Amino acid sequence: MCEFREATTKDYPGICRLIKNQEELFWVYPEAQYPLTVEQVTALSQTRKELTVAIDKNELIGFANLYDDEKNKAVFIGNVVIDQSQRRRGMGKAMISHMIKVTYLKYNLPEVRISVFSENVPALLLYSGFGFTPYEIEERKNQSGHRVALIHMKMDRSKNMSTEH
Repeated sequence: MCEFREATTKDYPGICRLIKNQEELFWVYPEAQYPLTVEQVTALSQTRKELTVAIDKNELIGFANLYDDEKNKAVFIGNVVIDQSQRRRGMGKAMISHMIKVTYLKYNLPEVRISVFSENVPALLLYSGFGFTPYEIEERKNQSGHRVALIHMKMDRSKNMSTEH
């Protein structure tokens, strides 16, 4: 199975290679311009924490981080992406589980949040399977200028003490 570790600048090119098209980049990092570049990942690293990569057989296969830490309340899991060749194999589930554990165990926060675009059905189903529930919907414009819904979800630690999924 894969291992998780802190991302280093040497991982940034591999993180960029995880994003295969403009739509996927919008889902993962809406503010970025396609193709994702090392410079964009470097800028992202200045505003995020716990930049984490998933490594399987010495290959970088996933990325996620934390952001918008509300002291003693909650933090968001963000920029979640798994290499296309590794999807539907439990890697996304493993990555989210790892990030939830970091939130609860390292930061001891009572709530973890995540946001997902309505078109990203696999991610919506994955997150709801963990016990994330919607609490707000934000209107955004996608890369084509069309209206889309960004669904903000949260999971309360007291209602879901198990981070083993």
